[in-house]
Amino acid sequence: MKKTINLYKTIAAVGCLLLTVVACEKDFSTIESEIEGIKDFTTAGKIFPSIMYDKKLEPVQTNGLPSNLLGIYFDKIYGRTTANIVTQVVPSNFEFNFGEDPKVESVYLSIPYYSRVDGSDSEGNNTYVLDSTFGSNDTYKLSVYQNNYFLRDFDPGTDLTEPQKFYSNANENINFDNYTGELLFEDDSYIPSNNPTIITEYNEETDTEEEISRSAPSLRVQMFNPGDFWDNLFFFNTASPGSQTELSNANNFKNYFRGLYFKVEDLSGGQGNMAMLDFSQGTIVVNYSSTISTGFDDEGNPIEGRDERKITMNFSGNRLNTIENSDSVKNLINTATSNTDTNNGDTNVYLKGGEGSFAVIDLFSGNMEDDEGVSVPALDYFKGKKGKWLINEANLVLYVNQNEVNNSGQEPDRVIIYDLKNNTPIVDYFLDPTVSTTNPLYSRVNYSEKLKRDGNNKGLKYKFRLTEHINNILLRDSTNLKLGVFVTTNINLTQNASVLNVPDEKLSNGSVLSPRSTVLHGSNPSVPDTKKVKFEIFYTEPNNN
Repeated sequence: MKKTINLYKTIAAVGCLLLTVVACEKDFSTIESEIEGIKDFTTAGKIFPSIMYDKKLEPVQTNGLPSNLLGIYFDKIYGRTTANIVTQVVPSNFEFNFGEDPKVESVYLSIPYYSRVDGSDSEGNNTYVLDSTFGSNDTYKLSVYQNNYFLRDFDPGTDLTEPQKFYSNANENINFDNYTGELLFEDDSYIPSNNPTIITEYNEETDTEEEISRSAPSLRVQMFNPGDFWDNLFFFNTASPGSQTELSNANNFKNYFRGLYFKVEDLSGGQGNMAMLDFSQGTIVVNYSSTISTGFDDEGNPIEGRDERKITMNFSGNRLNTIENSDSVKNLINTATSNTDTNNGDTNVYLKGGEGSFAVIDLFSGNMEDDEGVSVPALDYFKGKKGKWLINEANLVLYVNQNEVNNSGQEPDRVIIYDLKNNTPIVDYFLDPTVSTTNPLYSRVNYSEKLKRDGNNKGLKYKFRLTEHINNILLRDSTNLKLGVFVTTNINLTQNASVLNVPDEKLSNGSVLSPRSTVLHGSNPSVPDTKKVKFEIFYTEPNNN
């Protein structure tokens, strides 16, 4: 036994060395060896059959997301998608000391975009470029309303034992337009800006506005105060605002003030603009003043002034996206996924993030010729190589159908492959050391390469490495489960989101948060071999005489 173990350790070491030289070769080559009992090695690659087809995604869960989409995205393949946001708002603490005669002076909403520093200006200040933006630079109408619909935390259908789930089609069932209160902000031509967020303060001595802070780009606007809305919200019009039970704790406050509704509308008929917002860092700051005594005059009468105070509220409560696909999007997805060929695979496979569609892949599906030229089931042939093959690398290559995507250049840079039974990435995802939290576009690129593009920036192909996944099937008798390929905006986001009325189906948060799409060549016999999905295994096999 010890001799056998040492022998295979030696074979594995040599196999790893050979991989760098011959991993891409498809022909057999013979390498002399002085290892006892083995005259030479065979290193080769074989293409195995696989089936790929698309499947429609029903409405997807959009609460509990780490970020949220806001805006309008026009996809040249599918059509228009609109993303609105409904969110609760909660004071950062409930230890209020409003003082005497409080009065709101201004209210500012600030929610950061995702951005990165790309240089500096002539004064040495950072300049920025926005990340996670989609579409063109067309404007849209942005309105922020008081929301009067209560976003409950727990699902009454489960006797309040499970969290309430809200889905991308929430507006179809609830229609938040019917629950709007006061209009708190409006801009008929809004567009995200990469300008830094600069906060100024009035200096009475110099009679000028002075910069007090500068930070990364954000959606920062001064909110309206219609009819003293914010004063009334905090009971500033009463004798004792701090004693109100509505302001005593978070649950009472969320039931009293049910949050905000961010609504976008297309007024220009253009291609829109969509951006991702980091609500975890978002705030509403209510600046107010209270009466204070600043001393006495010459006659002994008190002199009153106003001191400046503030209330900070955050978005730590429930929050959801409504994602509304236009009729053209719905029709294309319905047509594409209703003609699915689960036996041979589809000619074209449609992928779209959010409430869209994904690809199902069945590896080893079909027959292939064994070493004697007999047609046998591919999986049986592969499992027959246990103890005979050392797997060097296993790849899955998916080709973009450039004719179907109309050379849009909008194809998503990243896609993710999932074990559909367990709703988790395959093992190669977790073993990939190239993790980047600061630049997700280049994270885990060994497992899933960034989209390869041609000289005109048009997508060519995606490539996955499935080496350990395939080793588990061969060496550990793991089940050959169906895999799913999803669009993702951030490959690091793998927390599951539910699919409406499909309990066993999940997708990652990164897939929910991507409006982008593409079309792949499938596995149907009508697809040219050079474009068909390709599943290839490279291996080393010892030749014993």
